[in-house]
Order: sequence, then C-alpha cells, then structure tokens
Amino acid sequence: MPGGDAPADPRAVELLELVREIRERVRGRRPGSGGGNVVLPDLLPVLHARDVAESKVAAIGTLNPRPPGALNTLVQSAKRLTARLLDWHVREQVEFNRATVDALGALLEALNENNRALGVLAEAEADHIRLLRDVADLHGDFKQRTARMETTFRDLVKSQHGDFRAALDQSSVEIQQRLWADLVKMRAEYDGLIQAELRVLRQRAAMSPQPSASVAPAVAGQPPAIDYRWFAERFRGAEEQVRDKQRFYVPYFQGCGAVVDLGCGRGEFLELMREAGVTARGIDASEECVALCRSKGLDAERADAFEYLGGLGGPELGGIFCAQMVEHLPPARVPELIRLAAARLARGAVMAIETPNPECLAALAKYFYLDPTHERPVPAGLLRFYMEECGFGGVEIHYLSPAAESMDGLAGLPAEFRAEFFGGLDCAVIGRKV
Repeated sequence: MPGGDAPADPRAVELLELVREIRERVRGRRPGSGGGNVVLPDLLPVLHARDVAESKVAAIGTLNPRPPGALNTLVQSAKRLTARLLDWHVREQVEFNRATVDALGALLEALNENNRALGVLAEAEADHIRLLRDVADLHGDFKQRTARMETTFRDLVKSQHGDFRAALDQSSVEIQQRLWADLVKMRAEYDGLIQAELRVLRQRAAMSPQPSASVAPAVAGQPPAIDYRWFAERFRGAEEQVRDKQRFYVPYFQGCGAVVDLGCGRGEFLELMREAGVTARGIDASEECVALCRSKGLDAERADAFEYLGGLGGPELGGIFCAQMVEHLPPARVPELIRLAAARLARGAVMAIETPNPECLAALAKYFYLDPTHERPVPAGLLRFYMEECGFGGVEIHYLSPAAESMDGLAGLPAEFRAEFFGGLDCAVIGRKV
C-alpha cells in the first residue's frame, strides 16, 4: 500500500519537458499560431495531474521497502496477507480509480484534439487576416494609382485645353489681322476707285464745251487743277503715317481751350485732338478735304485762313496749329498770318508751325519741288524771328523726320556733316503768346 506520494516517473517528466520546449519553439517561430483572436488553454497542468494519478494507481498493492531482516520479512508477509484479505473490499475502488485515470486521459486527448482544432481555426483566421490585409493593401494601391491616373489625366486635359486656347487665340488674332489687312486693302482700293472716278469726272467736265463762254487765259500764279487729296496721299504719305508723326504736338496742346487747325487737310491733327479730349476745329480751302473731315465726325469748314482769323473777335483761341501751309503762301503773307494769329490767341496759348526744312538738302532736292503749289521754302530761323516779333516767347525749334531714316545712302556720310546738311526733313517752330 502506498504510504505517501510516489515519485513521478522520470520518463514522463522528460516527455513533458520535451513537449513544453517544442511548444515554445513553435510559438517563437510563429507568434500568430495558436493565437490570433483564439487563446488556446494550457493543458500541461492537466497532463501533470494525470501522470501523478497514474503513478498513484500503479502504486496500489505494493509494499513500502524496508531494510532486509527477519522483522522485515515478517512485516512484509503480514502486509501481503492483509492486502490479499482486503483485496475483495478495495477491488471496486481500484477499478474506479483506474477508470477515472483512463477517463482523465481520454479527456486530455479530447482537449488536445480541441486545441489542435482551435489551432487550425487560428491558422485559418490568421490566413484570413493576412488575406484581408493583402486585399486592403491592394485596395490602397488601386486607390493611389487611380488618384495618380486621375491627376495625370486632369493635367493632360488642362494642358491640352491650354494649348487649344492658345491655338484658338492665335488663330483669332491671325484672322483679325487678315481681316483688318483686307479691310485696309479694301479701303485703299475703294479710295483709289473714288479718286479715279473723281479724276474722270473732272476730265469730262474740263473737256465738255461750254456754250457762250470764252476760254479764259491762264492766270499767272494760279495753282494747277489737280486732285490735291490724291497728290497728298501719294507724296506726303498715308493718313496713319501723318497721324503718327503729328503725335509729337499733342503734349503741347493738352489742356488747351479751343484749338484751330489752319489747313487741316484730311484731319489727322483733328483726330489726335479728339483722342486727347481737346476741342478743335479745322479750316481748309478745299471743299473735298472739309467733306472728308466731316465724314469722320470732325468739326471742319471751308474758309480762307486770313478771312477766318480776321472774322474772329478778340483773343479767344487756346491754340493754333499750322502744318505744311506757310510754304504755300507768298513770302509777304507769312508774317501777316503770324500777326493775325497772335491777335486771336489768348495769353499763354500755343502756336505750332510745321514746314519743310530748307536747311536739309534732301528736303529741297527731293521733296519740296514735287508740290507745284509750293511758293518758297521758309527757314525755321525766319519763322522764329516772325513769331518773336509778333509777341511769342519761349520759341522752340524741332527738326522732325530725319532724312537718314528714309535714305539709306546717307548712312555713309560723317555724322556731323549728316546732321548739318541732312537733318530733319521737316522743322517745327512752337511758341507761346506772352
């Protein structure tokens, strides 16, 4: 009979240690195994309890060892006799204990199977989690690539839209330029057609016989019967060119009162005054030029400059502009015009006279005598003298339209010589009434 706890079987203890070491290695290599969201129960205490119970059952019917001798032999014989006498009494208990140990072993096996099943489920759960993580990573990559593709597509569409708008704007500008060029060409052709028709009408009128009228002899000094507007278009330049040159005078007349343009011609200066917000009126002896100015919405009337200035009241004008006119007057009438203009200008008013520059040899040799109505060139110094005599102060002389810009051959001349004899084709004399 057992007299206390029998010592554990060394082989069972070694087996338990080996199982524990294997389990720890598996857990170390695969932390997610037997885990995840499933926590497996530890069956080592149950296994240890079963081993202890088996050792107790195995010890039933054994005798405690004692030192050899007669007494030991007697005692052991007595114990064996007692055990045989009690065997019929404790047989059921022994069988019950062995059945309990077997049941405990079966329960332990069932729990082991349960743990293995739970481990499989945990592995499946871990695989499912890894699958979900892979799907989440793929979804994230898909969204990132989709966003990148969308951004690239937007940038591409924006770039293509910008290129399209730029090409459209460029095409619009080119179309407008071609349209304006065609309009300018049509206007030039239309003006040329009108001029041709006017010339034909004048020629027919000159060739038609006048009944009961004698042919008048030519009067000395009378200007030739030519289309002066066509003449100015050909030899003086287009309206746009003349208007660009006359912008030089706009600052002098800015803020002036009523300004009169003597010999307004096609109205280039009047258009500049209208752009600057200055009230201006044009005077010209040509009915055709006056009609052209009025067709542009400009204030112009046909009158003689001397008669017009003489018919005004006191000094009421804020400025007088006279371009390419004094060279058409007899020399004695130039100072008369300046005196009459000074009498009609208010104090501080401006007078500007522009005329071909006789100090420029190119102006005399190439341009001045092209106009058959020119009387005599008027030097800038003489004009300044006339203006100072008539009460103008601060008289300025400006040389305009350098000859070197229109004559390439002058570039080879020395600079001082070119400036002295081939300066501006026109000169402007500007003064203020004191």
